[in-house]
Formats: sequence, structure tokens, C-alpha cells
Amino acid sequence: MLRAYHHNAAEHAQTMPQTTNHVTDIGESWYAKTSTAFDEESPMPDIDVDQNMFSNSEYIEVLGNEYKPKAASMPSWLPHTNLGEAKTQLTNDSKLILENNRDVSQYTVEPESDSLLILTPIKNNAKHLARYFALIDKLKYPRNRTSLAILVSDSTDKTQQMLIESRRWYQEQAPPELRFRRFDIYRQDFFYALPRKQRHLREKQKERRTMMARARNYLWTRALQNEQWVLWIDGDLEYYPPNTVRDLMAYDKDVIVPNCLVRRRSIQGRWKHTVYDRNAWQETNQSREVISKLKEDDFMVEGYKSLKTHRRYLDHFPKNETIVPLDGVGGTFTLVKSHVHRSGVGFPAWLFQHQVETEGFAKLAKAHGYGVYGLPYYYIRHVTD
Repeated sequence: MLRAYHHNAAEHAQTMPQTTNHVTDIGESWYAKTSTAFDEESPMPDIDVDQNMFSNSEYIEVLGNEYKPKAASMPSWLPHTNLGEAKTQLTNDSKLILENNRDVSQYTVEPESDSLLILTPIKNNAKHLARYFALIDKLKYPRNRTSLAILVSDSTDKTQQMLIESRRWYQEQAPPELRFRRFDIYRQDFFYALPRKQRHLREKQKERRTMMARARNYLWTRALQNEQWVLWIDGDLEYYPPNTVRDLMAYDKDVIVPNCLVRRRSIQGRWKHTVYDRNAWQETNQSREVISKLKEDDFMVEGYKSLKTHRRYLDHFPKNETIVPLDGVGGTFTLVKSHVHRSGVGFPAWLFQHQVETEGFAKLAKAHGYGVYGLPYYYIRHVTD
């Protein structure tokens, strides 16, 4: 059963959480108890990459550094036709169609310039919600142009109740400058249960990613209204720079992703950053050769030593390649121009060119003629599994 939740939450505390990564009990103050404070400004342990990788990197090429809206004009993807010259060649039926179109056009809703819709599908995400909102609160993007829509699926923890409380606080009690243009919560269960320890098993990936595709499609088809941009964010990211949205918009690409890393401790006890999102990749001659030998129903998946795909990941590019074309993307932090979704490009829940979900989305977007890009040296970080 589909339900959209609104104002039926208990009273929220008068201030929202700024930093925490452990949530205990819901009620008086669900975010108040923390085991480890979250502070992205604190020094990092020794790592094998630049210490300043999460600040402004010298390798980050951001055009003009700030995204600026273009002057109002006909959308670039629409054909430009001089109707004045064409009128003499139109039949009476065609003229009537044009006249009817003009009557309807005044009621047509066009995308609102620079409006942003953040989309997050989540499941049992209670312990990460405080950080999720703390990071969004730090985003340097106008809140009155930012909408948020979250899909809760198959959750058995306190995620749903905490989101309802958060919505009430943001939209009713928070200062106006913190209120979202729109904050929607949806519930759609798919009755799919997979123990967390099994979520990365290779043999579970096709069914798991298919369910994720269904969740993403449900969310964007319900939530997208007249926004110009869509930003897919994971519910368990650990850090991204506050200016990330503007930086990605500055490239003016149909689909673009940063490089999502994760910190893991080595055998020697040192922390090391590695690429988390192996779903962002570029095809190579070797990978195309592998694909040419596959059966029609063979499923390709990344990040497993038992399956060599020979694709090029974001950590395989030299530092002078600050933006690269991709053939697959993940969904940790993916910025999409809304007209890509409106043209029918969603997340395949079936095999499309041997891929499903976000990688299938990238393949489908490219098949529609859209550009898909990645930034190898623009970093964000995911929590350690």
C-alpha cells in the first residue's frame, strides 16, 4: 500500500543535530546520544592519497567555480523551428493543431530554473540519519530551491518515525532559511529481505540490484515535479564537500558523478582510502571483447576478483584527466538533469546491455544520446561497511 507521510509526528526538539553518527532511542531527542562525534574538519589518519583530498583539490577543474543559471530560453533539447516560414506549408489540420498547442502552452509547467530535487531510497537507516541531515544542512545551495524526497522500503527499525519527526521540524519549526521547498516521505515495501552480511555476495547482486532499481523508479516517478536537477544521494555517506552540488552543476553535464571512496584499515593497522563505488566505470577494448562473448541473459557486475571485466574505474585515470566520459555510474552521489528522467530514462529492473539499476541507467542514458561523466579527483566518502 502506498502512503505519503506528512505532519502526524510527535514534537521534535528545537534544534536539529549537527554532528553524530550513532542514534539510540527515538522520543525526547533521538539525535542527542552519540558514541563518536562526526567532524569532517578533524585531521585524517595516514592515507595513501593527498591529505587535502576532501577540500579544494588542485586537480579539480570547476568551470568558473560557481554554477550560474543561463538566461531563459527554449530548452536546448527541443527543436528550433521558424513557424512563421512554415505556416505557408501547413495543412488546415496542422494549423488547428498549432492553434490548440498555443492555447495549452499557457498552462504548461516548465522546469523551475536551478531548482534541485534530492532523492534518497533507504532501508533500516536510523543510525545514519543524523549525519545524512547534517551533511545536507551544510550544502551551499539555496534551501528555497531544494526539495527532498525519501523512500522508505522494508524497514524494521525506527527510520520511518525519525523521518516523520525530521520533516515536522524542518517544515514547521525550523527557521525559514532551513525549510525545504518541499519535503516528502514515501513508503513502498517490496518484501525483500537480505541479511546485511550477504548484501555484497556476487550471487545476490542481480536480485538485490533489481529491487533497488524498482525502488529508485518508484521514487523518481512519484517525486519529480518541475525541478531542473535531480540529485541521487546515498543515505549512508560519511562526507562530501558543502559546495559539491554547485561544483558538479558547473560542468553542465546530463549525468555526472564524483569519485566515492571508503576508508578501510589495512593489515598493518593504517587507514587507507580506496574506491567504494566500482559501479562508475569506462568500457575498454578488453571489456568490449568480454561483452561480445556473453550470452544475452548474462549479468555483469563489478568489484569481484572472480569476474574480470577489464573496465576502467575512476582510480585508473591520470591526474590530468579531471573529467572523463563513463559508461556506468553508481548512485552514491549522482547529479542528473531532470530532462534525462523525463525523456524516459530510468533504472532498468531487467537486463539492458547486461546491466541493471544505476549501471543500466548510464547505458540507457547513453543509448538516448545523453552524456555521462565522472570526476576521478573530486572525492566524497562513504561509511565503512
